[in-house]
Amino acid sequence: MKKHVLIVEDEQHISEVLMAYCEKEGYQAALKQDGRGVVTYVKDNQVDIILLDLMLPGIDGLTLCKQIREFSNVPIIMVTAKGEEVDRLKGLDFGSDDYICKPFSPREVMARIKAVLRRFQPEVDSVIRQSGFELESDKYKVTLKGQVIDLTPIELKILELLITHVERVYSRNEILNLVYSDVSEVSDRNIDTHIKNIRKKIHLIDKEANPIGSIYGVGYQFKTSL
Repeated sequence: MKKHVLIVEDEQHISEVLMAYCEKEGYQAALKQDGRGVVTYVKDNQVDIILLDLMLPGIDGLTLCKQIREFSNVPIIMVTAKGEEVDRLKGLDFGSDDYICKPFSPREVMARIKAVLRRFQPEVDSVIRQSGFELESDKYKVTLKGQVIDLTPIELKILELLITHVERVYSRNEILNLVYSDVSEVSDRNIDTHIKNIRKKIHLIDKEANPIGSIYGVGYQFKTSL
């Protein structure tokens, strides 16, 4: 399967060159020329690496990098026209994995993409293990103590979000925005219903298990103690 490269670049000439080189190298390339819509695209598609320009209309690259890191570890190469060290360090602090400064050679960009993908490939493990749970999001499968929990896709996304950020408290609104691609017709109270259903299904396997805690007036968290 081709690696999916998302190019987030507003300069037409640069984006066209990068698209052409990616396709020449055998990658599946997608282009976004505005910061708005990038987070939704990453949530809805299997992206293997992102070339993310620092200066973008809509939402800047650093903000996007920070938002993406809240739910994904997809490799990010920050692209910047600014050569100052502070901008490079900011990108790395916000979660980017590499950076490249304009002007650059497209061949250098391709070499960076290959290097970052090689670095991340050995670490890929589709199975998330925590407190007796095993979750495989690509197969929409989750088990507790070896028994399958019959979750809906949205319920699985909610559990995956909580289980990969143990002890972190998420508000209903945060969960809503991170698991739904379109929240225009969904209430944050839907999250309460989903959490209730997840707990019921967990209790069908283990009546004593209560990994999803409620923080009154705030939201929900996954606790390591069952």
